[in-house]
Amino acid sequence: MSSLATWLHYLEQIHPKTIELGLDRVTRVADKLSVLKPAPFVFTVAGTNGKGTTCRALEMILLEAGFKVGVYSSPHLIRYTERVRINNQECPDVGHVNAFEQIETARHDISLTYFEYSTLAALLLFKQANLDVVILEVGLGGRLDATNIVDADVAVITSIALDHTDYLGNTRESIGREKAGIFKPQCIAVVGEPDIPHTIYDVAHQKHVQLHCCQPNQDYDWQYQQDNHHSWQFRSQSSHYDNLPMVKIPLANAATALAALSYSRLAISEKSIKNGLMKTELTGRFQIIRHDPMVIIDVAHNPHAATYLQKQLQILRTSQPNTKKLRLVIGMLKDKDIASTVQILSADAWYCATLYGERGTDASEIAKHIHIRGDQTIQRFTSVEHAFKQAIHDADKNDIIVVCGSFHTVSDVLNLVANE
Repeated sequence: MSSLATWLHYLEQIHPKTIELGLDRVTRVADKLSVLKPAPFVFTVAGTNGKGTTCRALEMILLEAGFKVGVYSSPHLIRYTERVRINNQECPDVGHVNAFEQIETARHDISLTYFEYSTLAALLLFKQANLDVVILEVGLGGRLDATNIVDADVAVITSIALDHTDYLGNTRESIGREKAGIFKPQCIAVVGEPDIPHTIYDVAHQKHVQLHCCQPNQDYDWQYQQDNHHSWQFRSQSSHYDNLPMVKIPLANAATALAALSYSRLAISEKSIKNGLMKTELTGRFQIIRHDPMVIIDVAHNPHAATYLQKQLQILRTSQPNTKKLRLVIGMLKDKDIASTVQILSADAWYCATLYGERGTDASEIAKHIHIRGDQTIQRFTSVEHAFKQAIHDADKNDIIVVCGSFHTVSDVLNLVANE
């Protein structure tokens, strides 16, 4: 039996393309493994941003309600095993290795990508665990993503913005159509996007889907509202909840999760909802990992996510008038909208880091887009580690250091802090 690290290295090498969308190959192997129905009830969650936090809110509430729950998410930040959680516990290495061995035997000459192997392994692990509910986070798009081999009982779309345009199209309408590909005939669909592209309505109509939209969309049937700094409320056709506790994730994502549960018809008490929301947080989402100086990590990597991050930073700086400087460590992938993302963010000092690999962007490319806006304090580094160490060296105890731009950037800093 090979180690998990050996298997992952093997999976990175065996398919000619890192990303190859399409369901034919992976469906054939899934059918051989009998994993197309991994649990009696399945949520599938797509969207440009907010997928991970929406899945986390669903998971914590369902666990509080007594369900046995499996979650598949990607990418991971530190350990590959983060991708599969069963009853809020990462599946150990040996479980993944066993699953990979079964997939290798079943696939014969069918070539699979790293993500397709990962998805099949998750489905195998879920089926073996005899779960009540499985939550699948879509990797890219929806229609042709490997997770879409499973028919969702409730399909969720969190948000629609421009990202992965090489694969999904360069308009919100084309991206919306791809995300809506997770809708299955007669399924329940919940959309948290406040400005739904018409293509989502089109797909829902074609597939006779029960579509549930949020305010202010046309024919909306659920809504939420923040009452104060401590509570919020939620309304749907079947559920009314007041005095809900504030969450450590974007409120829109918590509300989308609550809407998905509301229309799922699963039996969940108000107490379970409130307890689950209080426990909902996720690594790398506006997470404070150090004080004096304060260090915040956030995986924001596109304009939509950067807008949320910038808003949260403004709120934080207002609440902490003693803050001196905001220092921003950023590394991004070349297939992201770097120019628009950095235009939204503001900082007193920028620490641009090169990300390596075929998708990584050189620090000078990021710095070029910041220079255009006139910001003067810009430094370039050959790695995230060097950028972060310099930011720490430069910082006063009342400064704020923000690490963002990519899962890879945040992962590098988490590994660095963990090994100190």
